[in-house]
Amino acid sequence: MATTAVAVAATSVVVLDRGNNTTCTINLHGATVVSWRVNNQEQLFVSKLASFDGKKAIRGGIPFVFPQFGPWSFGPQHGFARITRWHLDRAPERLHNGDVEAIFSLMDNEFTRSIWNYQFRITYRLILREKELHFHIGVYNPSKDLSFTFNMLLHTYLKVPDVRRCQITGLQGCHFIDKTREGALYQEGREVVTVNEWTDRIYQHTPQEHVITNVVSGRKMRLHKYNFPDTVIWNPWIDRSREMSDFGDDEFPNMLCVEAGNVSSPVILLPGSCFEASQILQQFKCPYELAVPKKKPQRNPKCIKA
Repeated sequence: MATTAVAVAATSVVVLDRGNNTTCTINLHGATVVSWRVNNQEQLFVSKLASFDGKKAIRGGIPFVFPQFGPWSFGPQHGFARITRWHLDRAPERLHNGDVEAIFSLMDNEFTRSIWNYQFRITYRLILREKELHFHIGVYNPSKDLSFTFNMLLHTYLKVPDVRRCQITGLQGCHFIDKTREGALYQEGREVVTVNEWTDRIYQHTPQEHVITNVVSGRKMRLHKYNFPDTVIWNPWIDRSREMSDFGDDEFPNMLCVEAGNVSSPVILLPGSCFEASQILQQFKCPYELAVPKKKPQRNPKCIKA
C-alpha cells in the first residue's frame, strides 16, 4: 500500500483500507482503534466530546488496557498503555487474499518504568477483513530474572441505535462481579443479557463467543476471543454520563461496551516468556453469513524473541 512507516511517523493516525468503503483507523495515542467502517457504516462508538490531545485516554473506539484494569495505586486508571504513543512496526500492507494488516508495538520506556518498573514488549497485530476485524496480541517479558503480573483488556465500544434493544449471548451461568453493587458476586441466570440501567459487570470464565444483537442497521456483532477469560459489560447510563467530562449526557443509549480481557485474575509472566491472546469482531446479518474461525489465532510474528 502507499502508506509508509516514515510518512505515518509524522502523524498520529494509521488507516487500513480494504476497499469498498471498508476501513479501520488507529490513533497511535494508545494504539486506539477509533473507527471501523464496513461498507461505509461505522461500527464503533466514539464520544463527540472525546479528547484527542495526546494526553487523556480517547473516550470510545477500542482502547488498549494494560497493565492494570480499573483504579491503580501506582498510576492512571486502566494503566498506561492507552495513554502512551505506540510505535508502528509494520505499515498497512495488503495480504495475498486482499485483507490489510498492520503491526504496532509498545516497549517499556522512562515513563512506564517510573510507574511500573518492569521490562516488557507488546506487539499488536490488526487485520482488516471484508466484515471482520482481527486483533492478535503478544506480551513478552525480556527480563532474565523478574516475573511480572498484569491485567489486559480490549475496551470495545460498540455503536448501537438503542442499547435497550441489544441482547448479549454467552453469559448464562457465568458468575460476575457487579461493580454497581459494591463488587458483590452474582450468577447470571438469563439466556441473553440486556442493559436497561447503569451496568458495570465483570463476567468470569466466559465462553469464547458472544453475539450482540441490534447493533448498526439492526445487524449482529460476533465477538470471538482466545485467552481472554473475562468479559466486561459496561454502560454508564444517565447519572454516570453526567459525571464524565469527555462523554455527552445524551450519548449512553448509542453505545455498549463488551470487553474481552484478563481482569479477575492477573496474568503471571515469567522471565523470557510470552503471553498471547486474540479477538475477532465480525459483523453479520443472519447465521448463514457466519464463518467459524480457527480456535487458535495465528502466531504473533514478533511475540517470541529471536
